[in-house]
Amino acid sequence: MSARIEPLLKNRTLLFWSLQVGGWVAYAISQVAGTLLYDSKYDAMTGYFTVIAVATGSGFLLTLQLRSIYLRLWNRPPRVIIPLALLSCYLLALVWRVIINSAYLQYTSESMEWVMKSPLEFFSNAMHSSYLLLCWSAIYFGIKYYLSLQEQQQATLRAAALAQEAQLKMLRYQLNPHFLFNTLNAISTLILDSENRTANQAVMRLSEFLRYTLDQDPMKKVTLRQEIEAMNLYLTTEKLRFGERLRLEFAVEERALEALVPSLLLQPLIENAVKFAVSPSEKGGLVRVEGRARGSMLELVVSDDGPGLHAGAAPGVGRGVGLRNTRERLAVLYTDNHRFATLDNKPGLRIEVGLPLEMAAD
Repeated sequence: MSARIEPLLKNRTLLFWSLQVGGWVAYAISQVAGTLLYDSKYDAMTGYFTVIAVATGSGFLLTLQLRSIYLRLWNRPPRVIIPLALLSCYLLALVWRVIINSAYLQYTSESMEWVMKSPLEFFSNAMHSSYLLLCWSAIYFGIKYYLSLQEQQQATLRAAALAQEAQLKMLRYQLNPHFLFNTLNAISTLILDSENRTANQAVMRLSEFLRYTLDQDPMKKVTLRQEIEAMNLYLTTEKLRFGERLRLEFAVEERALEALVPSLLLQPLIENAVKFAVSPSEKGGLVRVEGRARGSMLELVVSDDGPGLHAGAAPGVGRGVGLRNTRERLAVLYTDNHRFATLDNKPGLRIEVGLPLEMAAD
């Protein structure tokens, strides 16, 4: 049974139409059964079956309208969804009763006994129809919420796996013999030059950064302030290698510093800038980090003045594996509610990241 249901749960459109058709067929069968039990004394039942067919078809179409309304309401808060859903059910129930009662008057001989004293009688039994539409709505929202919850849980699991993979790749880079050789060689040079205090500070910074990468939970969000402090530990070791060739600029608004970001988000972006803009150039290069809060979004920018995109590269493609991993990680964490773009800065590369603005608890 589960093997048959699983494809439906994965395909929301197929699931909806299966339940929609099946539900209204069940409604029609129940109405026919009720009519046969209650009105079996009448010889001609064609008119009643026609009314049932009209009620079923119109109910089917009206609930499609409900679905269209609910799709627009889905991302609204409950205080908006609930009253609008109740109002929609009642208004469409009035339309449904007009259709059913009109069919009853037209197709059944018993309608001759029903003398309408007012056009308002076309809306009779509207509360009963409202109840049916409310039941349909409850089932619709219940299933949709369940599927969304399942998707969120799956996205969380994928994000955890991807974040762990990103952390492992970063750790592998940090422990890369080439990286450690360059850093330790710079420290050794400081010692030979009798700059023991500076060398000691460099060793402490390097150990603190490596400890940070080991201890940091890949799924934990930290403030942008904490993220920048961790990046300063990383950049201190890079400064030993490049000296004045590595120029840094930070332009981060105070409010943005308290915004939450995925841990170790900036490291691969800054590493990419150092690798492609600073390392190949004898004059070095500039790496600039910007951060600002705009409305409901946190905007981050990491730019450099290096060679920029390769000739013929499409905008948004970018350089290096680190950018691709970051893009994939953000896609899992935030789905469509984020922005990641790599732009040719002329000169250099500009990486723009937009995330939902989440502030640290006071």
